[in-house]
Amino acid sequence: MTGGPRRYPRPPVAPRRLSKPGLTRAARADRIIRGVQAPSFRDLTLAQFADRLASQDPVPGGGSASAVAAALGASLVAMVATLSEGRTRYAEHQVLYEHAAPTARRLADVLFGLADEDAAAYAACAFALKLPREAFADKEYRDQQIKATAKVAAEVPLRCVETCREVLVLAEALAGRSNVNASSDLRVAALLLQAAGHGAAENVLVNLPLIGVNEWTERTEAHVNVLLDDVVRLASEVHDLVSSGERRAALDTVPEPVASR
Repeated sequence: MTGGPRRYPRPPVAPRRLSKPGLTRAARADRIIRGVQAPSFRDLTLAQFADRLASQDPVPGGGSASAVAAALGASLVAMVATLSEGRTRYAEHQVLYEHAAPTARRLADVLFGLADEDAAAYAACAFALKLPREAFADKEYRDQQIKATAKVAAEVPLRCVETCREVLVLAEALAGRSNVNASSDLRVAALLLQAAGHGAAENVLVNLPLIGVNEWTERTEAHVNVLLDDVVRLASEVHDLVSSGERRAALDTVPEPVASR
């Protein structure tokens, strides 16, 4: 990734509530975005969601689109595992399918949820940015609000990048160990997840300048770079394995989630 992060301000949508120190990342995000009225994109048709993306509405944007693309990639991974289950030719990999199919479905559900969270987190941050300084006797309080909402606006897409990597671990495990008739679907899944990972990463980095340079932002930026390296590597491995047509031996253990920070 080259160049510095870019900020694209948009109009405010609705107020939000500040987080408290000591909360987990997910709990902090939930506390802030809870007060923001945002639609649930999972309930829209694809055409409706695309229409919302094309509109002048501030949300959904690139963060939600990335999460939805990743959810589609995860669903394809689940499909490949499902199409491989119960087939004699792939019997040695049955345990892998029994793990991969429900896990990918669960992660797709997580990613759809992140699409909603991203929209709400962005709306909260945009609202905080529009708060006039003169409305506050304590100017530092406004700055704290901006930093708190920007942190959540960075944390939500960070979870999306982490989840993209987790799904790609499943995709890589299935490559060469699944139904060859669905091998192109596995490749499409990897492409979607790679693109989604990069898109979500952009939405992490764009919010870091609002927080300022500190230990958390430096650690987060480094973590994003590591995640993207993993995402690109795993997607490339899926591509190479699918292209080679290699039949791989059964795994000794099913893939475990990659530990986050």
